[in-house]
Amino acid sequence: MSSTSRAWMVATSIAAVEALKDQGFCRWNYPIRALHQQAKNSLRSASQAKKLSSSSSALVSTMVMRSEDKAKQSEESLRKVMYLSCWGPN
Repeated sequence: MSSTSRAWMVATSIAAVEALKDQGFCRWNYPIRALHQQAKNSLRSASQAKKLSSSSSALVSTMVMRSEDKAKQSEESLRKVMYLSCWGPN
């Protein structure tokens, strides 16, 4: 390629870049990508939060049931001890 044709190619590519800048293409590219990324992240975190909340609510209900069972068991044990201390063999 001759130096004249190279110079024209460089000038044409520079002109194309400047035209795109004037149209606002380069100015809007970053904000659009940033908004897209933010939307993806918020959707991902919302779906993870939903999964975590459902699993954590199941875990909390299981823990509450266990604590209620322990309370019933300890109450029954105390009742048995009181009965035996009052009415059991001497």
